[in-house]
Amino acid sequence: MDPPRDGRLLPQLPRPGGGQQPVHRRGLLAPAAARRPGRVRDHPGPGAGVSAQEIAVVGAGAAGLGAAKHLLARGHRVTVFELGSHVGGLWVYGNDSGRSPAYRSLHLNSEARVTGYRDFPIPAEAGLYPSHTAVRAYLEAYAEEFGLREHIRFHSRVTAVEPVGSGFEVTVDGEQPVAFDRVVVANGHQAEPLHPPFAADFTGEYRHAFSYRSPEEFTDRDVLVVGAGNSGLDIAADVCAVTASTVLSARSPVLVMPRMMFGVPFSRVLAKVEKPWMTWPMRRRLREQLTRAVHGRMEDAGFVTPTEEAHPSSHPTLFSHISWGRVAVKPGVTGVSGREVHFADGTSAEFDVLVAATGYTVDLPFLAPELRPVTPDQVRLHRRIVHPDHPGLAFVGLFDVNGGGNIRMMDWQCRWLAALVDGEIDLPGRDAMHAELAAEHHAGAARPDTMRAALDLPPKDYQLQLRAEVAAAAERRGVGV
Repeated sequence: MDPPRDGRLLPQLPRPGGGQQPVHRRGLLAPAAARRPGRVRDHPGPGAGVSAQEIAVVGAGAAGLGAAKHLLARGHRVTVFELGSHVGGLWVYGNDSGRSPAYRSLHLNSEARVTGYRDFPIPAEAGLYPSHTAVRAYLEAYAEEFGLREHIRFHSRVTAVEPVGSGFEVTVDGEQPVAFDRVVVANGHQAEPLHPPFAADFTGEYRHAFSYRSPEEFTDRDVLVVGAGNSGLDIAADVCAVTASTVLSARSPVLVMPRMMFGVPFSRVLAKVEKPWMTWPMRRRLREQLTRAVHGRMEDAGFVTPTEEAHPSSHPTLFSHISWGRVAVKPGVTGVSGREVHFADGTSAEFDVLVAATGYTVDLPFLAPELRPVTPDQVRLHRRIVHPDHPGLAFVGLFDVNGGGNIRMMDWQCRWLAALVDGEIDLPGRDAMHAELAAEHHAGAARPDTMRAALDLPPKDYQLQLRAEVAAAAERRGVGV
């Protein structure tokens, strides 16, 4: 599917939405006859014997837009509830939903050509690793191309999703419950900061990465960034040019891979040299050697090379800043006394600002505790999508891809979900799904007991699984994937 052809890279961003939009029967924004014709109807509709269903989608970010597009394309009636006044979710810098952690220098960590929706690629003109502005414009273009905006209720805070009979009731703040056949939760998982245990002990300025936007406010200050995930690396590299000093604390072993190698994205190099028959230890060793050719030994920079499977990090400039003395790397924090921070190597230093890039907890306040599928060490969903006790309750985007493109993976989840709704994919029984999840939990028992580890997803195996099931469903139906 071709990108927009109007002579621009992507359409200009619309102004924020205005007042309450008209609501039709059961919360629908417009009857089918009034919808924008064309691209959204690129599928023959529900299969034989499948009735169009009323489906609520919570969130209009990349996951919610993908779910709406694929379900609408099959003839279902979809209402998307969005807290703010924009589509794009976390990619909207300064989003009035209050749920975006985007900072001014934010770019995609994965290459654009393997990140976008499968049938709506990110234009090449956006660059190899597009900025948050370009990604936002891309998501706006996707919503426009497939006529999704008229199905979105902006300024709509969902306060409850409750099973009722064979369906669900969705309650929006200040309104009466509305009945739906199914609900898709796509509200993201990077809006509720996870604070380190020593946060309250620090008497300087404490910030979580969620509130970081730009480096100017840290000028001439001593700054400690805690956490060596991609956000922590970004922030350390961002502020170090203006601070008096910048220290990055890495508690866990980490392999910081380069963004580019031999003039191409590092992921392309890995795709050439990694083979399907390779075991994980072999892949890990290969990645270590390739990374060492660009960055040198992790230990020489102050990091510790992982010996077990770990969530990867990458950065294009951090090691230059380390070599220039702009960033110093320290091990984990062992204690805080006022503005003095103690590290695991026995050293200590005073800081004006502590920025905790320590991740997020999954917040689903509109679901009763028994409906929330995330535990500290597992996401308890069939195929990471379907609630085993309430098959009409689905989740899209509740993962961290362990290397790969999040939006592309969401797109495959949405394709799989649409096929499931139309009866083309059969769910196992409740007991079978719980047994499957118990086996997955046992297989991952050696992983760290953290939210990040629970959300981690091996992209190749998972995508192949979804693709195979979607392809089999399409073949039975006689349509293309």
